[in-house]
Amino acid sequence: MAAPDWVRRAVFYQVFPDRFARGERFKPDGVFESWDSPPTELGFKGGDLYGVSERLDHLGDLGVNALYLNPIFQSPANHRYHASDYLQVDPVLGGDEALRALLDAAHARGMRVVLDGVFNHCGRGFFPFVHLLENGDASPYRDWFHVRGWPLKAYEGTPNYACWYNLGALPKFNTANPEVRRYLLRVARHWLAFGVDGWRLDVPNEIDDDAFWREFRTVCKGVNPEAYLVGEIWGEAKRWLQGDMFDAVMNYLLPAACLRYFAGEKLRVTHEYGGRPMAPIDAAAFRSEVRAMLGHYPAAVNLAQMNILTTHDTDRMRTAYGGDERRMRLALVFSFFVPGAPSVYYGEEVGLDGTLAHGARAAMPWDDSRWDRELLGLYRRLIRLRRTRPVFASGDFELLETFGDLLAYERRLPGERFAVLVNRSDAPVRAPYSAEDLRGAAETVSSKSHPLGSGLELEPWGYSVLELRP
Repeated sequence: MAAPDWVRRAVFYQVFPDRFARGERFKPDGVFESWDSPPTELGFKGGDLYGVSERLDHLGDLGVNALYLNPIFQSPANHRYHASDYLQVDPVLGGDEALRALLDAAHARGMRVVLDGVFNHCGRGFFPFVHLLENGDASPYRDWFHVRGWPLKAYEGTPNYACWYNLGALPKFNTANPEVRRYLLRVARHWLAFGVDGWRLDVPNEIDDDAFWREFRTVCKGVNPEAYLVGEIWGEAKRWLQGDMFDAVMNYLLPAACLRYFAGEKLRVTHEYGGRPMAPIDAAAFRSEVRAMLGHYPAAVNLAQMNILTTHDTDRMRTAYGGDERRMRLALVFSFFVPGAPSVYYGEEVGLDGTLAHGARAAMPWDDSRWDRELLGLYRRLIRLRRTRPVFASGDFELLETFGDLLAYERRLPGERFAVLVNRSDAPVRAPYSAEDLRGAAETVSSKSHPLGSGLELEPWGYSVLELRP
């Protein structure tokens, strides 16, 4: 079964619920951090799902048509990767009613909503694990986890049970247990029946069980054949993309290559991208990496990939690119039209900065005087073009052979042809087209590129997306 067709036409927007917006019609119990103060590791800002619903106008103006929500189930953590109840939306986020309101509002606008599924591990507050803490070896849930000794050392000392990254707060499920599998599949089925449009699957490679993921796909597609299943795999993912497990993965190969080439000597990253050395590369190496990235999978899989540049697990783009907007914009333009569905991490469109440890999950500023309006305008133009031209949803891709730091590729369908060009150099370069090649206007999205004689010149650090004669 192929990936759902709607994904090819999607532009995703990733929301970290605690940090996106507080709803005007919802006042949760408790005391929260000041919205604009620096975020802390354990602190809550009080964003909720009603707040997301109330900001759909911003997302609609931006042009996105799909939301990816970080975990929303009941949890004691602001990021909610420590689930304590998979069958209840966190009351701090507004509960199930808030998700219902968001789904109805988003679907009315033609927006899809994908949830984050954390099925490798849970939190210490999850009821079967609490049962173990209270009853030890006598608990009927003793085989739901990988326990190495009793009593459990859940809060002091080295955990004596398997957990994610050896963090005692994140006990790892024993998915070989049929009861665990039934429970997790029930969760997947429940929320798809509730109306969500798919699952982003957290660290699925750590559930080293292809049969589980095949069954997961069968269950999900049985509820909704149009459900999108996208895995968080940071490297090559052929194993999971044979048509029997996931539709796609979060394409971390793309930002890794873009950072190393476009950021170059300005590269400032505070973490690894799937273990790859984050050192600058030249244009030839970048072209090679792009070809390898697309060569891993069939064309239909590439068209369904979630093409990210940043996420909640990375530094912000402005920070990673050393504050150099020229480099950042080239990477944005280049990445937006390669095969796959672009995904924008909240706040990138208005120029937020920060490292993964300091600020990458800061609260969204809703005072638009703090926004980078020029950058926001570029995002809007790119998204509008990406969504209105069928060639970017399903067209063929060819990375052209060029020289130096001029990068160019074409997307083609019968009757439709576009070229994307970026110049990562301090000198103007001549593009491999003449005025006669252009169809209609000289460019569709550009920096300051302009026709020059019989060819097209891109200024230093310039970019242009051109419609060509078929």
